[in-house]
Amino acid sequence: MPSTKALSLTAAAAALTLGLTACGGDGGNGGGGGEGDALQFGFVFPQTGDLAHLGPPQESAAKYALQEINAAGGVNGAELPDFLEGDEANDAAQANDAAQRHVDQGADIILGAAASGMTQAIMDTVTSNEVVQCSGSNTAPGLAEEDETGYYWRTAPSDLLQGPVLAEKIASDGHQSVAVTYRADDYGEGLANAAADALEENGIEVVYNEGYDPNAPNFDAVVTELAGAEADATLMVSFEEGVQIITGLIEEGVGADQMYATDGLNDEGLAEKVDSSDPSTVSGFQGTAPDVGSDDFLSGLTEFDSELEVFQFSGQVYDCAVVTALAAEQAGSNDPTEFVGEIEGVSKDGTECTSFEECKQLIADGEDIDYQGVSGPLNFDENGDVTSATFQVYGFDDEGVHSKQDTITVP
Repeated sequence: MPSTKALSLTAAAAALTLGLTACGGDGGNGGGGGEGDALQFGFVFPQTGDLAHLGPPQESAAKYALQEINAAGGVNGAELPDFLEGDEANDAAQANDAAQRHVDQGADIILGAAASGMTQAIMDTVTSNEVVQCSGSNTAPGLAEEDETGYYWRTAPSDLLQGPVLAEKIASDGHQSVAVTYRADDYGEGLANAAADALEENGIEVVYNEGYDPNAPNFDAVVTELAGAEADATLMVSFEEGVQIITGLIEEGVGADQMYATDGLNDEGLAEKVDSSDPSTVSGFQGTAPDVGSDDFLSGLTEFDSELEVFQFSGQVYDCAVVTALAAEQAGSNDPTEFVGEIEGVSKDGTECTSFEECKQLIADGEDIDYQGVSGPLNFDENGDVTSATFQVYGFDDEGVHSKQDTITVP
């Protein structure tokens, strides 16, 4: 079922297409390949920068999805070419340059960016050119509402869903007071405030809740404030810079079992980064993050890329590729102005299917489909947000080994 916003933009796009045809245009979108070409994906992922550990799982998941799509015969009768690749590098200018390059090279769909802030840097470039953008890791609340075109979608859940899950975990561990710190950007502030509100609703006192400059030369002041708060627990909404905060807190006598974090620190190599001589230093450290995907998916992804060590957001990125490809198949067109209106519909209110091949066959049989993502049910709303999600509780054991300790599906 096309979304409300997609219906309105499709009508406008149809008028534009007629105008282009009358003027001798090709009828395609400003950057995409249009109906006459194979569906072209691009991506803008962190290949360098302080989120570089999230690059490999997203890139591998995207390429694995492409392999699965082509193994099923591709989209609209044509196999998909290789990805157009771009590095967001946690740098707005570089990310936007990559996105513009993809648009100029005829991308129909761009996966990414990974960071919410980097998506804000590229969203207008992508969507104003009528190219579909789908991120598997943007979680900042309100991000989807910022897009007025209808071309932006995300399979990662909003932090408004994750905040309460994190708060309930901290409450279930018996803590009565929490000190919260976060990187001062949309991701950090949004998730920190969602968690703080939920903590207070659970009767837990938030004794400190302040942001910090993630580009600061050091985080000694942050550590001093957190340690001085004398809370039962500390919550960090951080990326790689959180390693310095963890190290400083441990030096101040705060135990790792009093620390909690989010997806930005869900890193299998965290123990080595905190203390390579003694990985057990992070024993008891816990956090929440969107779940990485089903066991069958992870088995297939590991077979596809045996070198992969980090899996965060891999399932969500895979789902971005599959659900947008299915929308094109449903529309019978590789033109984004045609298939963007099918993205919401293929995610709900039809016959459930769990792979591109299975869903494609149902479409060929004339059935409406409900793609059940490997990261959980998608069920997009009209803004391009998922309305339900599965989260994992991750942690580190006495030897500093990372593991998934529990899964929670909401609502």
